[in-house]
Amino acid sequence: MIQRFQAFVTGITECHKYIQKIKNVEMTEFGLKGTHVMCLFYLHYYPEGLTAAQLCKLCCEDKAAISRSLALLQERGFIRSGEKKYRACLQLTDAGRQVAGQMDGLIEQWVGLGGSGLTEQERDTFYHVLEMISANLRENVS
Repeated sequence: MIQRFQAFVTGITECHKYIQKIKNVEMTEFGLKGTHVMCLFYLHYYPEGLTAAQLCKLCCEDKAAISRSLALLQERGFIRSGEKKYRACLQLTDAGRQVAGQMDGLIEQWVGLGGSGLTEQERDTFYHVLEMISANLRENVS
């Protein structure tokens, strides 16, 4: 049990560390930080727009972190909000879509590198197991 715990925690922590490093390195080209990646990613895949609350849920981030990210993205002209202030729907601007498009290529490249050497069956099993572990932990952690 101790070895499984150690392998699990070390593996997850190490992957998270490298993902954060990749995000930060790749985002410097756009004058952004790793924290902006997921906001741009989800807004790209929801062209009709998302609210800050929806982004919090999708990005697994708290309101303050999302608020800071959105403020900078708006300041840099990558996103715009709707007419109303409260529960405003946020969308990418043309500049935001351009950055998100470039990001897509980088994401594809890094996901490919991370999963190199895996068969499709191994990849499917990995994601299935990862989702199960995440759901089990979410269910049992208050």
